[in-house]
Amino acid sequence: MEGEWDAVQTLVSTKAPLGLKFIGGPQGSLEVAQKTMNEQAKRINEPVNLRLRFVKTHFGVVEDRAFNLRSRLDSFAGKSVVASVNYADVRESNRASILASGGTEDDPLTTTLVYFKGPAAQKTFVISHNQDPLDSDNWSGYELDRSIFALTNNNIAPPVTTDTEVIY
Repeated sequence: MEGEWDAVQTLVSTKAPLGLKFIGGPQGSLEVAQKTMNEQAKRINEPVNLRLRFVKTHFGVVEDRAFNLRSRLDSFAGKSVVASVNYADVRESNRASILASGGTEDDPLTTTLVYFKGPAAQKTFVISHNQDPLDSDNWSGYELDRSIFALTNNNIAPPVTTDTEVIY
């Protein structure tokens, strides 16, 4: 899997299991929420082309999260919306522990910080992942990520949290 890959990602489902009020913006507007759900429903089964990168590390081949997150966000937006992506040193995945385990300064971490071209930022981190080798040439896996999106200006809107499952 090491290298850069042309990929196609397709939204197959969108749900609001706790109710629409949680996707209706800062005031929990049901009108805004319904418009959001309707827009997402239009994108179900719509293939989105993007580029993904996986890099070889001391621990095996891993996702280049910074590269891939920028690629996904820009591709789904249909334009360049990301200003920068950085890895975040956090207790669960930090540079010191990677280096102490034999890794390098270039190894990806599992938590990223995205700064958008507008006044917004997003922190994304892994909640769960697993893989299943199918045979010598094939494998399957999944990753469950949580993203916290917040405005970075003086707006008092609360952050928005989303969970995403990626199945490989």
